[in-house]
Amino acid sequence: MASEGADENTSAVGASGERGARGSANTAADTAAETAAAAEAARPASGESVRIDSWIWSVRLVKTRSMGATACRGGHVRVNGERVKPAHSVHVGDEVRLRHAGRERIVVVKRLIRKRVGAPVAVECYVDNSPPPPPREATAPAGIRDRGTGRPTKRDRREIERLRGLGGPGALGGQGGGPSNSPGPH
Repeated sequence: MASEGADENTSAVGASGERGARGSANTAADTAAETAAAAEAARPASGESVRIDSWIWSVRLVKTRSMGATACRGGHVRVNGERVKPAHSVHVGDEVRLRHAGRERIVVVKRLIRKRVGAPVAVECYVDNSPPPPPREATAPAGIRDRGTGRPTKRDRREIERLRGLGGPGALGGQGGGPSNSPGPH
C-alpha cells in the first residue's frame, strides 16, 4: 500500500511537471484566451446598452468614470459628431471623439464592455484613429525655473507671464504705468 501511495504521488508530480513545460510553451495562446475571456466577462448581457461615460472609462480613455461624466457634461465627448450626455448609449461602429488631457482621441467602437478591464483587453475594444501625440520637446513649458532658486520676484513673475502669453498689466510690453484705481498720492 505504501508503494501505491508513492506511485500516485510521483505520477502527480510527473503530470504537473509536464503541465508546467507545456504551459510555458503555450503562454501566448493562454494569454490570448484569457484576454478573450476577460472581454466576454465584461460584455453586457444581450439587449443591454452601455453608457458612454462608462464605456470610455472601461476602455481606459479616462481615469475615472466621474471624469468621463464630467467630460460629457462639458461637451468634450462627441458620438458620431454630436455632443452627448453621460447616459447616452453607445453602439458598435460609433465614432467617439474625446478631448482630454490636451489632446483629442478619435476611436471607433469595436466591442461593448461595461466593466473596466486590463489595458491589453481594452485596446481590443476600439480602433484608434487619433492623431499621434505631439513630441515632448515641442510641448516644453515656457518659464521653467531652476530648482532651489526660491520664490520668483515680482519682476520674474511678470517675465514668466509674458513668456506664457498670459494677460496682465505689463503684458502689452509696457511697464504698467497706467492709471491706478487705488486712493493715494500720484
